[in-house]
Amino acid sequence: MPTVTRREFLKVGAAGAGALAASGLGFDVALAESNRVKQKLRIEGAKELHSICPYCAVGCSLVAYTRTNSDGTTQLLQIEGDPDSPVNEGRLCPKGATAMQLAVSPRRVESPMYRPAGATAWQKISWDDMLDKIANNIKASRDATFVATDGNGNTVNRTEGIAFAGGAAFSSEEGYFATKLMRGLGLVHLEQQARV
Repeated sequence: MPTVTRREFLKVGAAGAGALAASGLGFDVALAESNRVKQKLRIEGAKELHSICPYCAVGCSLVAYTRTNSDGTTQLLQIEGDPDSPVNEGRLCPKGATAMQLAVSPRRVESPMYRPAGATAWQKISWDDMLDKIANNIKASRDATFVATDGNGNTVNRTEGIAFAGGAAFSSEEGYFATKLMRGLGLVHLEQQARV
């Protein structure tokens, strides 16, 4: 096998790069015209809607582009950051940049799923059944871990077997309601997503 010196390799590489660059700069006008691609924008004629990112409490603004199909359904075409927003100035974090997947992902779970103990597969259940299961589990955990008095005989009426983590996208009213509800159940361990 012939050996190539570093100098020869650089000469051949520079000559090849120069030839490649010269051929792609449009010196052949006919070739440049034949390679021209005309694009139609995917969001051309779409309706522009403004929203807020659902992931955290920062409040980044989103612009959603939608189109009404001939059958009357609305199709989501694109979601991007709003450049007019003073909060995010059009930029989005990695979670916000994937906001469109909340609506269009083929892996999106659209109804409650339940896997009974010992089962290997998930099954769809109704929202009423799901809420009943959650309520029953909360009651069972609360009953099993309820502490009426502490070691000194003081009345504490608390449950130590349940914790609650609030979402950072909660409004003030939602946070107040969730806190009152959880305190009413006797929860001691309350947390908020922004601190986690």
